[in-house]
Formats: sequence, structure tokens, C-alpha cells
Amino acid sequence: MSSHHIIRDQQEPALIIANGEACNNELLGQLLEWSPLVIVLDSAINRVLELGIKVDVLLGDFDVQRTDSEVQLLNEQNTKRAVNLEKIKEEQYPIEIVHTPDQNKTDLEKAFDYLIGRGFPAVNVVWATGRRADHTITNITNIVRFRDLLKIVLIDDYSKIFLLPNTYEKWYPAQTPISLIPVGEVTGITTQNLKYELHHESLTIGYRTGSSNEVLQDGLVKITYQNGDLLMMECND
Repeated sequence: MSSHHIIRDQQEPALIIANGEACNNELLGQLLEWSPLVIVLDSAINRVLELGIKVDVLLGDFDVQRTDSEVQLLNEQNTKRAVNLEKIKEEQYPIEIVHTPDQNKTDLEKAFDYLIGRGFPAVNVVWATGRRADHTITNITNIVRFRDLLKIVLIDDYSKIFLLPNTYEKWYPAQTPISLIPVGEVTGITTQNLKYELHHESLTIGYRTGSSNEVLQDGLVKITYQNGDLLMMECND
């Protein structure tokens, strides 16, 4: 895998590497080549460095779990962590290390905030699904909070997940698997060129979703909806 990303145009999507299930190296390598900025979240850094990837930003709360009876152990662990961070700074120079201790947000949300502050319009996210189900669900559903601030695409070996604008059009080959997943309730959904069409209908998470649909024939798929947050999952099983 290439250890260096080569595109430096800030209009290209940044790349966030979270700490869930790893994607295949070919996919990761393709994303790295087109990413002007690579952000790694907290403890995923050890897994990332083993792959020989050049990192631009390491971001997280860098917490060490402890009880009151483990103060001495905590001090020892903090010392080791400080040495590790210094080693990362040296080996990955130049790298920015961003400490974000706010426990009211996930590290992924903090990374989104960081990119918004830097003026990036879009980001791809890998390693954000799989492993812990609570993290996967949170990572997928929380992207709706950034609707008007950042275009976010979660990518793994099997799917691309992103929030649809109220009017969406894209060319797809026939039989491309597509799922429409509402976050809460989504109303007034109309589709064109899907096997199972919706005609000004509603979807509600936990009750009715638009999963396991597919493109009817080669050509444009059009999806419109009136209210709510509707996620698209382009699948490739």
C-alpha cells in the first residue's frame, strides 16, 4: 500500500480512518491517493501505522480508563502514552495531534467539526462500521447532524452510506443494490427507476424502511422527499 497520499487540493474529500472493522487494503489505498488530508481517530493510530500510512492529523480524547485505586497505574500509563505520542510526532512529521476531551461528542463527530473548521466540503470515512454495533449505529445515524455543513460518505467493503439531498439523481447500472434508510421518519418519498417504487410515501425507522431495493434498468435513478433525513446505502454484496 502506498504510504503517501498525493492529492493536495482541499476541494477533494478528506479521509477519516476510525477504529471499527478494517476495509480491504485496495479500497483504502484508492482513497488515500485522492485524499488531501488523512485524519486518524485515537487508538486506531497503532493499526494505521502498521500499514505504513502517512497521517496528517491524529485526533481524540486519548482517555485512559481507571478507578480511584489505580492512580499510580494511571500515572505510569500516561507517561507511556506521552512517550508514544512523541514517537508518533517524530516518525510522522509533520503531523498535527488534536486533543479533544469533550465527552459529549464521539471522536468521529469531533473530526467532522475539525474539518468544518478547516473549510473542507466533503469527507470519506472508513473503519467506521463493524465491530461494536453501538458504534456502528451511532456513526451511521449521526451524519445527519452535519447535513448543511459537510458531505459525508461512510465506506466499507460492502457499501457506501450517505445522506441524500431532498432531490437526488444519479446514473446506475441495472440491478445495483440500493437501500433507503430513514433516520426517524421521512415523508413524501418518490422514486424513479427502482424495482420497488415509492409514490409520495413515508418510511420510519423500526417500522418501514426501503432496504434491499435495486435499480430497475441502466439509467438515472431519481429520489425526492419532502421532510426528514434519508440515508442512501449503495451496496455491493
